[in-house]
Amino acid sequence: QVQLVESGGGLVQAGGSLRLSCAASGLTFTYMGWFRQAPGKQREFVAAITWSTGYTAYGDSVKGRFTISRDNAKNTLYLQMDSLKVEDTAVYTCAATARRSIVTVNSDHYGYWGQGTQVTVSS
Repeated sequence: QVQLVESGGGLVQAGGSLRLSCAASGLTFTYMGWFRQAPGKQREFVAAITWSTGYTAYGDSVKGRFTISRDNAKNTLYLQMDSLKVEDTAVYTCAATARRSIVTVNSDHYGYWGQGTQVTVSS
């Protein structure tokens, strides 16, 4: 079975920090990433990482504030979110793929998805 299980979401004040985790199992992935979706908005690319090399990519809205990383031994993906803003409020979802090459910002290139975890930033 292939599973992606997120954790770490919650309620924080603007300027605060959260760290999200995504535990993966069932398949050796090549790329993993985070997407988010706020009410009434389209799904937005947040960050992605190449599993083997650690190459990273970020959406413009989170550059300089969020950091994606992975622990290969634990098969776990992380998203460190600092300097959180109210507009960061969304459901954050972990995604993964076993494709050889992808466009990291394209959600259609990820075949596996977690259930999502709610992040709420208050003013």
